[in-house]
Amino acid sequence: MKVKICGILSEEAALCATEHGADVLGFVFAESKREISLENASSIISKVPKEIKKVGVFVNPSKEWIDEVVSKTGIDIVQLHGNETPGFCRAIPYPMIKAFSIESVEDLKNIHEYPCEYILLDGPKGKYHGGNGISFDWGMLSGFDFKDKKVILAGGLNPQNVTAAILETNVDMVDVSSGVETNGQKDLEKIKTFLTRVRNVQLNH
Repeated sequence: MKVKICGILSEEAALCATEHGADVLGFVFAESKREISLENASSIISKVPKEIKKVGVFVNPSKEWIDEVVSKTGIDIVQLHGNETPGFCRAIPYPMIKAFSIESVEDLKNIHEYPCEYILLDGPKGKYHGGNGISFDWGMLSGFDFKDKKVILAGGLNPQNVTAAILETNVDMVDVSSGVETNGQKDLEKIKTFLTRVRNVQLNH
């Protein structure tokens, strides 16, 4: 079970997350209250241990913008969180996560068309494509054949419900953003608590 802390904006939050067991950090390069500049992302990434994966989150980007971000920041993985087509995804030469907003089982049906190892299942869209803190009915995932895809669960996770989420869904990774914030800022105590609870599930099951 891997953990991704998304919407990183500060070195303090990034280092707190990695020191307490996060495997992946997410940086948002799209319109969002958590959007980060290339300069800030590059500065933070340069201070993060190499073994930690760095994900760049994009919404309906141009291929040129993805190339620029990857070359200037040191992002390892591209996360596409918009309405990108399977064809667009095939043209991206980087490891990839494709995100889907889930409202019904129907929303799961086209995931196999996408050429990526990881898919991210997020809650319904709000003002922005992600990071809205809204979960979906995890029960929809039971019995669905993801075939060779690894599944990242996002949307509405927080320290209070992450244990139940892991036990119910048995996904490969959990992803949190707003669930470890206070007043719109990453809360270091919430990050620590979230990571501790994920590790406790692993130790006890």
